[in-house]
Amino acid sequence: MTRPRYLTKSRFKLGMECPTKLFYTGKREYPDNKLADSFLAALAEGGFQVGELAKLYHPGGHDVTTLDYEEAEAITNELLGQENVIIFEPAIRYKNLFIRVDVLVKTGNHIELIEVKAKSFDTDEESSFLTKKGTIRSGWEPYLYDVAFQTYVLENAIPGCNITPYLMLADKNAECPTDGLNQKFEITRDRNNRKGVKISNTINDNDLSASLLIKIPVREYVDMILGGYGTDAFNYTTFPKWVEQLAASYEKDEKIETPINAKKCSKCEFRCSEEDEQEGLKSGFKECWKTQLKWSDADFKEPNILEIWNFRKKNALLAQGKIKLSELEPDDLIPTPDDTRPGLSASERQYLQVEKVKQGDFSAFLDKERMKREMKSWTYPLHFIDFETTTVAIPFNKGRRPYEGVAFQFSHHTVQEDGTIEHAGQYLNPKRGIFPNYEFVRALKVELDKDQGTIFRYSPHENTYLNLIYRQLRADSEAPDDRDELCAFIKSITRSVAHSAEEWCGERSMVDQWELVKRYYYDPATHGSNSIKQVLPAILNSSEYLQQKYAQPIYGAEGGIKSLNFKDWKWIEMEADGTVADPYKQLPKMFQDVSGHDFKILSQEDELCNGGAALTAYARMQFETMTDYERNELSQALLKYCELDTFAMVMIYEGWRELVK
Repeated sequence: MTRPRYLTKSRFKLGMECPTKLFYTGKREYPDNKLADSFLAALAEGGFQVGELAKLYHPGGHDVTTLDYEEAEAITNELLGQENVIIFEPAIRYKNLFIRVDVLVKTGNHIELIEVKAKSFDTDEESSFLTKKGTIRSGWEPYLYDVAFQTYVLENAIPGCNITPYLMLADKNAECPTDGLNQKFEITRDRNNRKGVKISNTINDNDLSASLLIKIPVREYVDMILGGYGTDAFNYTTFPKWVEQLAASYEKDEKIETPINAKKCSKCEFRCSEEDEQEGLKSGFKECWKTQLKWSDADFKEPNILEIWNFRKKNALLAQGKIKLSELEPDDLIPTPDDTRPGLSASERQYLQVEKVKQGDFSAFLDKERMKREMKSWTYPLHFIDFETTTVAIPFNKGRRPYEGVAFQFSHHTVQEDGTIEHAGQYLNPKRGIFPNYEFVRALKVELDKDQGTIFRYSPHENTYLNLIYRQLRADSEAPDDRDELCAFIKSITRSVAHSAEEWCGERSMVDQWELVKRYYYDPATHGSNSIKQVLPAILNSSEYLQQKYAQPIYGAEGGIKSLNFKDWKWIEMEADGTVADPYKQLPKMFQDVSGHDFKILSQEDELCNGGAALTAYARMQFETMTDYERNELSQALLKYCELDTFAMVMIYEGWRELVK
């Protein structure tokens, strides 16, 4: 029997992002580069906890668990026959629209529609979802459109009811009432290895005495949307007409042609490699561009404006028909020096990227003189550090708040003036239910307090998190005895972040290697990305020194480079096409039950965002029942991945050092 093609919540969300995606979604021939494992995605975001906690705050509810459309709808309709009822995941259908409401509370003729989201809300700062101009804030649009869609379906499916829609979010200012609450939401597996959540029978009234979630009425914003707000962007005058078009096109499996948009197209998940295409798979992204730009496969081999780093006028160039980098001129980017700092300005770097393409120059650029001056200012031994962090929806300990940052791992490499390299230290908290931040800083202090050597990070992440832990220490009514010592250490190696109550710049404030990349180094092989996951393979492919050195198994070898997790390891392996294989692909698989597709997505972190693979692994260690063997294996994988993160920084440094000689 053919499954009905209903426009559901998730499909409506996809259609709001780009209507054309509705044609590609769910089809095997169009690979989807988003997490296929929805539970894995919810685990990484903390969504499964928030959803289950919301149910606990609505006792007596009925859970509609079946995934069958007709069965779920029948069960829901029977429950709605009651005068007063609470239903979790009720199935509501109106024509070809189908939704599962997170929490529905029916009291007579009044219905509360509650959409639960794994997103935080700061009651001190976010009093409105609107900008000063009266428009919906972009960060809240997907959530409010979601609720508006559900409200529209519910009002039409149950006419005459008085419906009040809500968003239920994690309250950043709420304090956890008990210790160990988050451990009472455990990942379980059934006989078919399907994952779910089991709530501990030890949950008690004290655990629920203070709500960590806040329920916010959003009727006024829903009415804005139902009244036509934003539909002009899709060339429709009313919300119902827009929903009707999306639903009809999806039901008939017809493609809605959407004008190409630089921001949206650059994030399109329906892409695949040339190798995948040769095996019969299709790229939805390419299909759209071929149709609207009349491109051939050859056109996609040329760099285009989507690759330009940090450039905000891409749509203006699209409108002019300037899409390939080879078509651009200086006036299109207006490269201008930045007198406030040395090295390339953002616009100069953007045009350098274009210029390399126009000249057919595939060589790496390095501002040798300025880089040499930077290097002369560094004090040996050099220290390279990387943090792995997460935020958890339900805090580990009493008094902690939802989505407070948790720093659970670091790696540390040193480089001596004579070139001696050592993986000097590491930290990982694999234990369940422990708030590790203070012990994390103590361990880091031990690593870095031995000398006055220059410390390196990659991106602002490490500085941001140490500032966070500083604030946690200062605000903690039960702070450890060594609070002042830890705070002094943090201030010595960081600079205060924007809007900080205190301002400082430590005498050993960390050097950001990411900033050095942006100012002094560019390799066309990165395609405009400054992520360490792109910069490392690029410099390995361009540096003969690194290739010769690390083609030998000297890492973790006796008389070679000391490693805490590797033995007799060589980082250079060659692909069939003669390029250096990505070192990250040589590491052991972190999750045995996660597809290669999903792990690749989790591992593709941005330089401004903490890696999804590590935080997902940590979440699993916190919320899954594991044997000691499984926990140890996952810990070892985490240690190896984090060690490579700091050694990647070392190899980039070595590549630069050889180039400036």
